[in-house]
Amino acid sequence: GFIGSALCRRLKAQGARVTCVDNLSYAACPQSVDALFNTNACTLVREDIRNVDAIKTIIVENKPDIIFHLAAESHVDRSIDDPKGFLSTNTQGTVAVLTGAQDYWKTLSDDSKSKFRFVHVSTDEVYGSLHEGEADENHAYRPNSPYSASKAASDHFVRAWNVTYGLPTLMTHCSNNYGPYQYPEKLIPKTILRALDGKEIPVYGDGLNMREWIHVDDHVDALLVIAAKAQPGSRYNIGGGADGRITNIDLVKKICAALDHLHPKGAPHNRLITFVADRPGHDLRYALDSRKIADDLGWSPKNNISTRISDIVQWYIDHRQLWDNESAYR
Repeated sequence: GFIGSALCRRLKAQGARVTCVDNLSYAACPQSVDALFNTNACTLVREDIRNVDAIKTIIVENKPDIIFHLAAESHVDRSIDDPKGFLSTNTQGTVAVLTGAQDYWKTLSDDSKSKFRFVHVSTDEVYGSLHEGEADENHAYRPNSPYSASKAASDHFVRAWNVTYGLPTLMTHCSNNYGPYQYPEKLIPKTILRALDGKEIPVYGDGLNMREWIHVDDHVDALLVIAAKAQPGSRYNIGGGADGRITNIDLVKKICAALDHLHPKGAPHNRLITFVADRPGHDLRYALDSRKIADDLGWSPKNNISTRISDIVQWYIDHRQLWDNESAYR
């Protein structure tokens, strides 16, 4: 996946031995991992996380010090059409991975047990839509889509495994990610790629839904800090901060402005913006309070989406061919 492959690239660069378990579903970008898994230090295992026996075997054979659990179905639109698939992968799949991790953890020496970590990557969407203020780690869960409901359920199972079985889990809630290799069903790459093709850029409703954006590299930084320093049972929000908050329509307009400069052939690109019927249950506003990770672990984001838009647009222009055969943005 998008965030998981970015994490794998960073771990490889740091000299870690990485085993990536991925079923390489529709949203996988093989080009993003081809160069990653060409050494003995990094292994790609094609498997579905819902296969409990296979997951147990993979964990035992690879003897991990840390398990980062990022595997999930993540697109809200698809969850509306296929809620059962999201329940199966995001909730039942998480239980399968927890089961495999728990069985393995119990076999470790006391020293290895104390060092082992299970890092579960969740989303700010479990907090639901905020009309004002920010959601901290103690905010009530109010998921409004089948996707966020499935992630909320998985969070509860992770907490239960920590409290009931003592598994040293860590939980994170991140805001919207952006960066290279993101599958083009997501807003930023979809906007860029459709604009490059001269096609209408669909914007839900009035476009005033607000999201908080974080660069995937900042997210990876946070995950590594949490894995290394956080106490088992902890939860941390990972957000882009107030500077990362922007309405969908303003973000699309910024992308169009960057395209006008970098790809003037299609200018003005904002002529392609088309407002379409809003999707069911569309959350109006997300905003994370990420002070806890800053205070406890010293992490804060380095990137600001407003200053990185041109870089991201240029990357998708340069790598447009990766999605020549994809229908996700067409």
